[in-house]
Amino acid sequence: MAAVFLGWNPDRWTGWNYRAVVEEVADSGQHVERWSVGRRRNIKPGTEAWLVLQGGSDAGRGLIGHGTVVSETFEAEPSGAPAAPETYVSVAFDALLPLGEQIQPGTLVAAVPGIRWQGSNRRTATPVPPSSEPGLRQLWREQGPAAVDPACVVPGTYPREAVSRIEVNRYELDPGARRMCLAFHGTSCAACGFSFEATYGVMGEGFIHVHHTVPASLLGISYQLDPVADLVPLCANCHAMAHRGVSTPRTVPELRSVIAASGHVRGETVSEQALEAQENARRILETHHE
Repeated sequence: MAAVFLGWNPDRWTGWNYRAVVEEVADSGQHVERWSVGRRRNIKPGTEAWLVLQGGSDAGRGLIGHGTVVSETFEAEPSGAPAAPETYVSVAFDALLPLGEQIQPGTLVAAVPGIRWQGSNRRTATPVPPSSEPGLRQLWREQGPAAVDPACVVPGTYPREAVSRIEVNRYELDPGARRMCLAFHGTSCAACGFSFEATYGVMGEGFIHVHHTVPASLLGISYQLDPVADLVPLCANCHAMAHRGVSTPRTVPELRSVIAASGHVRGETVSEQALEAQENARRILETHHE
């Protein structure tokens, strides 16, 4: 199956601090949680998971999150009192709405006919009809979480094969660290020199991705971010290429070498002082030749 609904009734299962999980997803991009799927054993890694909030009334129900199954099914005992083993999968939740801001059942049914909205006393997994997926994505795009970065796509709003995913971590999303990085490095791409402001004018002013250069394997509990040394500005293209096909992101010098080897020269934003210096040099040369 391509996608499933995961049912969650907070009155029946309180095994996570949902508010803290929402913050974790906003900071780091995901939260991994094991999820009971009843008797369904045919759920495979890569299956999309839509989190459905369930309760006693429509006010306490609704579409509240999105994630991806990242494991095969496995048997485990439920947390809490001893009980017979249940079937679980691990789910990486990557987009969540705060409690109270879920998309209401009436809105969901009106926008996506064919979805059967059911309450439940336990966590469950229900297949999403393929014909309902386009409407579900559009609804999530219109009423789901807003992207932290306008250049990023909220998970679930488009099919995964249509999106190039750029991995980010909480250091790249931290507004204070971003300001310090850009105050030192400027807003031109450190790899190719592209400037959104120079190309798009006022619309692109101050816009650029920020890339964390320290490999994840080196991040420990005692790690302290240096926004100047550990963060660099990269355009969306170079940021994607830094991560593409590698477990450890490519460095800025590596990206520059790749760009140069492909026959492209790293661009620069020319200042008024540089232009004036070039003009003065031209005059000196002309005078010398005369």
